Amino acid sequence: MKKIEAIIRKSEFDETKEALHAIGVTFFSYWDVTGVGNEKVGHVYRGVSYSTADIQRRYLSIVVTDSFLEKTVETLLKSAYTGKVGDGKIFVSSIDEAYRIRTKEKGGESLK
Repeated sequence: MKKIEAIIRKSEFDETKEALHAIGVTFFSYWDVTGVGNEKVGHVYRGVSYSTADIQRRYLSIVVTDSFLEKTVETLLKSAYTGKVGDGKIFVSSIDEAYRIRTKEKGGESLK
């Protein structure tokens, strides 16, 4: 099993969520985060200058079977893409085991 952690623009979250559901990702966690990135340029909006270094993002945590990893990552890359600086990052790590508390299922079965 693999854990996918994705940090994406909040503006792309709804499209990304729908795309993940369309491929069969039925469960994931997400929360709002603030991060510091490489972009150092400020922007002016309605006469107010603001820094884009500290930008609100959405953090997704998804656990999938090894065989479903590539499809999930490709979906994230496509749905969260704008082509602009600050689109985000995806990190993949291994998960040794997973359990569903209610049924005591473990491994890939616990993810269904």
